[in-house]
Amino acid sequence: MKTEHRITAETKFQTRAENEEPVIEGYFAVFNSDYHICSGLSESIAPGTFQDALQADIRALINHDATLVLGRTVAGTLELKEDDHGLWGKIRINPNDSDAMNIYERVKRGDVSQCSFGFEILDETVTKREDGSTHWTINAVKLHEVSCVTFPAYEETAIHARKQDYAAIQKRKLDCWRETMQNKLKKS
Repeated sequence: MKTEHRITAETKFQTRAENEEPVIEGYFAVFNSDYHICSGLSESIAPGTFQDALQADIRALINHDATLVLGRTVAGTLELKEDDHGLWGKIRINPNDSDAMNIYERVKRGDVSQCSFGFEILDETVTKREDGSTHWTINAVKLHEVSCVTFPAYEETAIHARKQDYAAIQKRKLDCWRETMQNKLKKS
């Protein structure tokens, strides 16, 4: 399985102090929001996608960089939960970590306002729409990390991965059609 990254549209991160400790919180993923990948290709995240994934050891990172860890679920410094809106998270920022405080201040000023998450797709539904477009609905993932990001990596990653998926789907359709036709010929 390949780890993929996705951006969350319209992320509204907030910073605040909780018990005198700096906190970054907001939604790392939003449900049922179509993301246009490219012409004819879109994707969304279904409610329940993260339900089984949140028991894992998940990290909060800066720009998907594993050397810049902001928090971790097993350490209790990253809290993640799924609600009706999406995947919500709260990162307790270490005030003694200059990298963490730098991203905290950037989020506070609004200089960094987007997020992304790293995952593997475990289950998805592919829908061919009436207009000829293809839509993927992600139903289950293995979640590795969530990130505060300057520039989301979504477009290049998603376009590359989904175009490959689309080609594979077209090949499967053709193979299925061939098999159906061969079975019809055998029966006649």
